[in-house]
Amino acid sequence: MRDILVVKCGGNAAVRSEAICADVAAAHRGGRPVILVHGGSADIDRLAERLDVPTRRLVAPDGVSTRYTDESTLEVVQLALAGSVKPRLLAALRASGADAVGLTGLDAGLLVAARKPAHRAFLDGRRIVVRDDHCGRIVAVNGDLLSTLLTAGLLPVVSPPAVAEDGRAVNVDADRVAAAVAGAVRASTLVLLTGARGVLADRNDEASVLPVCRVPRRGAPPVVTGGMGVKLIAARDALLSGVRRVLIADGRRPSPVQEALAGAGTEVLLEEE
Repeated sequence: MRDILVVKCGGNAAVRSEAICADVAAAHRGGRPVILVHGGSADIDRLAERLDVPTRRLVAPDGVSTRYTDESTLEVVQLALAGSVKPRLLAALRASGADAVGLTGLDAGLLVAARKPAHRAFLDGRRIVVRDDHCGRIVAVNGDLLSTLLTAGLLPVVSPPAVAEDGRAVNVDADRVAAAVAGAVRASTLVLLTGARGVLADRNDEASVLPVCRVPRRGAPPVVTGGMGVKLIAARDALLSGVRRVLIADGRRPSPVQEALAGAGTEVLLEEE
């Protein structure tokens, strides 16, 4: 299938999800195969607060921050993504004329992950060993399922969680889901939309957006602040899997996808060996 576009709708509260859906639907109506991947950090945090479930972050030794997903948090993640964010996106896509299908990684084993074993991280500045983090690393994507939906003229809308080797759900990072999906369907372009203009040289200066950011083929990314660490790792994953173009761009713009494809934001490239 030609020229597949994968778009990741960031979960930042400032991201304009309806504008993203309008752009995605326009591409779909124009005949371009599109997959929309989403997280929902703001919705997860709001629901966790309502249910009195603590929200905590783990910081890996390389400085990349991730959500600490104990059993209660995993339940919140599933409720927020499948019960709130996804229906909202599906409704917006339908209103824009796109026939979309909502999927989590649990549907037909769409996303398979290896559960993270005990690992070291920093929590509230303390170095700890984490043994109850229900997170995983994606090891397989059912690309045939996605290709079948695209061939049928449908627009897949994908989110965590994934299924682990024991058949239970595990949380996975949505940026890395987007990268894995893009690689599995041999997408030509991956657009990661977030609450910033792109990768910033100075996280406190929006004008410092980098037009190009080169990432090493292994090791820590060059920028880890402002949530960019995991996005750059996801971008590297996608490029190493054969995706030709990866963009990190502003999801707050009136036409976020169109503007990203036209050159706004940051293009991520691999450092030459």
